[in-house]
Amino acid sequence: MRPESTGGAGLAVPMSWLCAEYTADVILRTGGLVPPGSLEFRAGQRVLALTVHLGDGAAAGTFAAGGAPDTDEWLSLTAAGRPWPDWVGDRLAARERHGGPDPDLALATATWHWLRTTHVYATDLGDLEPWHPSRPRPGSVDESRRAWTPAWELGLPLGHLAVRLW
Repeated sequence: MRPESTGGAGLAVPMSWLCAEYTADVILRTGGLVPPGSLEFRAGQRVLALTVHLGDGAAAGTFAAGGAPDTDEWLSLTAAGRPWPDWVGDRLAARERHGGPDPDLALATATWHWLRTTHVYATDLGDLEPWHPSRPRPGSVDESRRAWTPAWELGLPLGHLAVRLW
């Protein structure tokens, strides 16, 4: 089946996006960092799906076909200090310029909208970035101090850690 084939009724099938979601789901479930079905899991899964789908490689399709993807690109894109949200915005804008109906792009755009507009009441990490291996831990994080955080800010370090553990 072609990646954007139609299923008889003229409905385009977003195979690239579905492969990226599947890959992200497997990586997060394998890591066992958060319970599946939780808001944290969904945030991490959606961040990884966008990263896999918008990345340069065809790793999601390779993984879905039984091969092993090269995860270095995903680790690089999700690393702390990288402008991941700008990268996603630029990639989506570039694909929109290509024009034409694209069911993969529609799902990726909806996912990015959800990640930006959904806020999670979570521990306020501030600028500590305790998940970043090159930064020393400046003491413990006060887990009682909470803040409303966009879902992508919660999902990005979770996704990065899940790929690293995978």
